Amino acid sequence: MHKLGLIGGMSWVSTRTYYERINRYVQRHVDKTASAPMLIESLDFAQLYRLDDNADWQRAAAIIGDSARRLEAAGAEMLIIGANSMHKVYREVEAMVGVPILHIAECVGAKMAEDRIERAALIGTRNVMTESFYRRRLVAYGIDLLPPEMGNVETLDRIIYDELMLGKVSRDSERTLRSMFVDFEKVGAQAVILANTELEQVVDTSANVIPIYDCTAIHADAAAAWMIAD
Repeated sequence: MHKLGLIGGMSWVSTRTYYERINRYVQRHVDKTASAPMLIESLDFAQLYRLDDNADWQRAAAIIGDSARRLEAAGAEMLIIGANSMHKVYREVEAMVGVPILHIAECVGAKMAEDRIERAALIGTRNVMTESFYRRRLVAYGIDLLPPEMGNVETLDRIIYDELMLGKVSRDSERTLRSMFVDFEKVGAQAVILANTELEQVVDTSANVIPIYDCTAIHADAAAAWMIAD
């Protein structure tokens, strides 16, 4: 199998999800005793929490880029960044290494195009929902994204940062997400793109009124498929 490098710690909950998902994929497709050959660097998320201005993001690019270089030097043949929001600095990090980095939105866009999804709602942290770095890659696959509603943006940012990343899961947040999904369907969305790993704690991806595209799961499966490819 090929060796994968995972830049993690953003948050550690996300890293755990990637590690488990990738290993379960390998067990299903290789052998029940197999485990994935991976290099993982878990960064200190306190240094990357709620980035705001350009200086913050430049610092984030340097931190993640340094991690990418260390993983490449240690033998990783391909890298993944275990956080949707941190793909904002994808291009800067990509330029710092000689191995490919599997972009999460490219994996999601390809899967949705394969399923013939043409209109969807994107949810995640503020920068994922409102900035172009993530949205434009999905749109390139022919997916019409609902415009972000700022009330939803504020609500999701609060749930993610003030609750889920601190290990708090509430019934109120579960109900809030279900209500959002109903509203998305009413305005013509065929699916919801779950572009935040922590939201899995309050979203049942298999039991909703509308199909859910779990970006972390899709990304992890694509990475695992690459690992076992000839």
